This record gives sequence, structure tokens and C-alpha cells, in this order.
Amino acid sequence: MKRKVKELIKEVRHSSADVRIGKAGVSERVLSEIKRRLKEKGVIKVKMLKSALKVEGKDRFEIAKEVAEKVGARLIEVRGRTFILLLPEEVEKKLKTPS
Repeated sequence: MKRKVKELIKEVRHSSADVRIGKAGVSERVLSEIKRRLKEKGVIKVKMLKSALKVEGKDRFEIAKEVAEKVGARLIEVRGRTFILLLPEEVEKKLKTPS
């Protein structure tokens, strides 16, 4: 099971971002889109634009941690202005159902 989760994370790491946080910052619309994508995929990649960092007035680690807390996900990693979120319950469901 852990191996499959690691494979999912690896796939997401090498794909393009699922959600981008722009000049509006971490808004309710962005959070709802992140929640929707997490329910759909279980693991997603989020990219913060430079303008989002300026608007929020926080560093990239603080924003990533805040987003993870607000959507109830686990923060896997932060690389540059990109971070990966995992929703354990959804990943388990995805791995149990045959595709």
C-alpha cells in the first residue's frame, strides 16, 4: 500500500500543477477547487505564483502549511513555489477500487 502511495506522489511530482494560486491569494474559490481536486485525485500539485506570495505577505512554506490545514490534507513537500498535498482517505479509496 505504501509503495502505491509513493508511486502516486511520484506521478504527481512529474506532472504539471493541478491548481495555481494567483494574485487573488488563498481565496475561498481556490480552497474549494483544491478540495474538489483532492476528492477527485487524492494527491495534487499546487503552484503559487510570485504575485500570490506578495499578496499574502508570507513565505511559501507558511502558505503551503496554511492551505493544507484549511483543506484538511497532509503537506507532502514544498519545492520552490510548488507543493504537493495528499488526502489519505481519498488515496485509500482510489487504491482499493480497481481501475
